[in-house]
Amino acid sequence: MTLTFFLLLRARPEWLALPRDQRNALGAEVLAATGLAGLGPVRFFDAEAFGTQCSDVLMVETADLPGWSRAIDRLRDSALLSVPYFELVAIVPALEDGFRRYAPEAA
Repeated sequence: MTLTFFLLLRARPEWLALPRDQRNALGAEVLAATGLAGLGPVRFFDAEAFGTQCSDVLMVETADLPGWSRAIDRLRDSALLSVPYFELVAIVPALEDGFRRYAPEAA
């Protein structure tokens, strides 16, 4: 079973003060070092223009829950969260079209 995880992140001033090329390099380094990129599809979303709860959303799809757990431990230890450059606001696990599992089958 594949789950989709949405990580709601809030950029801190320390992150925003970095030059963009340094941000891009650090983001790519952390993505590779944590193993998140190897779990399945990863997508990034900007959210700061639409609300204040979070500035960014990282979406990861995976069926590898032990791998997910290891990757999140590595992420928590990474510079992204430990400097901190970002605050991890929430992790929202979701099952795509999960409601369909419980819908009565058409006769």
